[in-house]
Amino acid sequence: MTDPQAAIDAETAIPAAERDERIRSRTAGEIQEGIPFIGAGPGDPGLLTVTGRELVEAADLVVHAGSLVNSDLLDEYCADAGQVSSIGKDLEELVPLMRDAYEAGRTVVRLHSGDPAIYGAAVEQMDALEHEGVPTYIVPGVTSAFAASATLRTQLTLNGVANHVAFTRPQGKTLDPEEDHIGEFVGMGDVTTCIYLGTHAVGETMDRLIADGHDPETPVAVVYHASWPDEEIIEGTIATIGDRLEEAGYRASAMVVIGDAARKAGYERSYLYDGWANRGASENEADD
Repeated sequence: MTDPQAAIDAETAIPAAERDERIRSRTAGEIQEGIPFIGAGPGDPGLLTVTGRELVEAADLVVHAGSLVNSDLLDEYCADAGQVSSIGKDLEELVPLMRDAYEAGRTVVRLHSGDPAIYGAAVEQMDALEHEGVPTYIVPGVTSAFAASATLRTQLTLNGVANHVAFTRPQGKTLDPEEDHIGEFVGMGDVTTCIYLGTHAVGETMDRLIADGHDPETPVAVVYHASWPDEEIIEGTIATIGDRLEEAGYRASAMVVIGDAARKAGYERSYLYDGWANRGASENEADD
């Protein structure tokens, strides 16, 4: 077997001019040859895409992200397939497992939580498999920030409130302090900041924001297990959310949303539905 790191290094060294021809010949959502890396969505089985459902229902082997994927989804759509959790397995174990099953003629799918494009660590698995001669592709899913936004009955972008969205995570084992830009995003004012993988660090993150001079009354919402049956919402501000989250005892699987959009506060009517989009046509008709 090719060393996974060697496969990653070889892939990243390929010049841009030699891009994979599948990029221009295949589209997202198109069922292709090989092992699909499917976004299972945030939790509710109904939020798995149609294509994702077709693929997992047809699978002989589903390699999934353990407890991050709702067991109801696995029971409903994958009951007839062999199931293997990827929790605790490294690339050196996962890649041969999927490769051998694929080469044996089994229909294999890799099921990630949310969307593989957001903190999914999918590409390194895909590159390692490709270097073993196994084709792969991505099937998008619904990321937890979108499920949290739906639960909060708001938008991550709101006219007059937030023109931008930042997907980020706090400093810790996988992110050095100088790579943590949460304070910069919050400081921009018109950004909705969505923090992944950081429930354990919310209190510390909020303390840093206050120490850096950010408004302690800035709204913060934490949605635990967005779209799951045990979903919970904890709301507060930069000053209060850390203590409230600590009292609730949630340590993982929660989305933290910072900014006025979390409360749907003070937004303005958009241009799209105030007649602006039709003014040009009306003026042209008047000229006629």
